[in-house]
Amino acid sequence: MHLPFWLCTGLLSPVLMAQALHTRRTTLRLPEADGARHGQWGHGAPSQRLLVIGESTAAGVGVEHQRQGLASQLARQLYQSRGVSVQWHTAGVNGARAGALMEIANDLSIAPVDHIFISLGVNDTTGLTRRQAYYHQLLTLSHALKRHSPAARQYLLAVPPMHRFTALPSPLRQLLGWRARQLDEKQKQLAGQPPGYLQHIHYPELEPPSLLAEDGYHPGPRGYRAMAKAVAAQLWD
Repeated sequence: MHLPFWLCTGLLSPVLMAQALHTRRTTLRLPEADGARHGQWGHGAPSQRLLVIGESTAAGVGVEHQRQGLASQLARQLYQSRGVSVQWHTAGVNGARAGALMEIANDLSIAPVDHIFISLGVNDTTGLTRRQAYYHQLLTLSHALKRHSPAARQYLLAVPPMHRFTALPSPLRQLLGWRARQLDEKQKQLAGQPPGYLQHIHYPELEPPSLLAEDGYHPGPRGYRAMAKAVAAQLWD
């Protein structure tokens, strides 16, 4: 247990509860992106295949079409930087926590992929998932994905910096940002364990309002492009 965090949460609980309820009532709810959850950049048989699995960022919340979302934009970056055709798939559920993705991971109906990007943490932050539980759920998810694609490299995308989410009021924003950093430390810890097929990847904070969707909570089209560019630059060769 991280005692300072829980003490602050307890002391501020009346304010935090009121702010959380107000935010839930008033924040704009954006849908998951339309369109097929797969595609390809480049022609001919794909040289590389990638999968993004996770919560709202994997589901494309914040953009109108999946072509604008994270999986497609990552494939686009790899296609442009490496000069190879890249097939992409995305398996995202808006509002999902790490523990809920096992069913999706076990039921994947796609061919094995070369790169798997795991995008999680926001809903486990707001849901106050225990840090050790989060760690073990990620580990179990990683093992399931390893069974599907034994040769794939897996990447844990950093838990988004929730203290920058303009849709959240203060002090709720700061407290959730604190918790998000704690969960991200568990991700880094997991990525540091042998056998070393997991890599933790960070990306710049989406500070300019132009990078955010209109809800002030999710990336917009420019935000997903910025994320994809930053992520692609850190991939293993």
